[in-house]
Amino acid sequence: MGEIRDMMGTFELYQPMELDGALDLLRRHGSDAWVLGGGLDTFGWLKDRAKSTPVVVDLGGIAELRGIQVNEDGVRIGGLTSVWDVATHPDIATRFPVLARSAESVATPQIRTQGTIGGNVAQDTRCWYYRSGWPCYRAGGNTCYANAPGALNREHALFESSRCVAVTPSDVATALVALDAEMEIRTVGGTKSVRARDFFIGPAIDIRRMTALGSDEILTAITIPNTWASKPAYYEKVQDRKSWDFALANVASVLDVQGGVIQDARIVVGGVAARPLRMERVESAIRGRAINEATLEEAGRLAVQGARPLQYNAYKIALTRNLVKRAIREASA
Repeated sequence: MGEIRDMMGTFELYQPMELDGALDLLRRHGSDAWVLGGGLDTFGWLKDRAKSTPVVVDLGGIAELRGIQVNEDGVRIGGLTSVWDVATHPDIATRFPVLARSAESVATPQIRTQGTIGGNVAQDTRCWYYRSGWPCYRAGGNTCYANAPGALNREHALFESSRCVAVTPSDVATALVALDAEMEIRTVGGTKSVRARDFFIGPAIDIRRMTALGSDEILTAITIPNTWASKPAYYEKVQDRKSWDFALANVASVLDVQGGVIQDARIVVGGVAARPLRMERVESAIRGRAINEATLEEAGRLAVQGARPLQYNAYKIALTRNLVKRAIREASA
């Protein structure tokens, strides 16, 4: 197990002022380079010495990675934009309230001011066995300590466990998947766009990563189309305490309702799998149905179908069922 020393090891620090310079540094140093945004995840790792790196590339001086642009196609948010700016932007609050509410639920005002939206979605899991330096599957070892007999796994996964039972810690990720956001990613070779639902990955795809972001890539922006602009929306985060805590589970939903009948829906649950889990069976089942108790009961039943609780997290089944029901009922209220 790693020792907590609250003192970082040494590394080479680069502070490029241009995006091309940062990308060139990542190309030159490969997997030895660690990308630094707001630093809230990074400095935890480095101070605890559970991970180390010979090279840090600080993106803080690259102005083009900051800012929120509203245009006729939707909203574009620079990857280095603070979570606070996302939570308080008037256009986002009006057109995409589910995103504003999710950003507002992140930790504390101080952390929202320092933390970036890119860092929030790219942060590593908070499984304490992994964060404490235990040699688990995710750390390159050959077991999952959180899934061992007697393990403390109250906060861990219900779904899509593949050796690892860690969950995504991001609050805004559920909202971005619900809004069909696109992640803009740059490398030295060019720019590509990845759907938010594909950006977040589970252990069956790559147990060492939680996103599709490669070591030579930078998340430069997140774009949100107008598809769900100003539609009924709902976000809720359930946590042990109201401030500075990660979600036991959260839910984000947007609905298209006409004449009391659901035409389309996006419902995404976090904290129950390694990635934000889109409830596609629920979405399919509620299309064309009126919002009533029968619809909500069916949605809740489908939401937890296939859940596989661990020793101490079976409560998440009822929690997920009720969150999904509320995400439909309250969004349309």
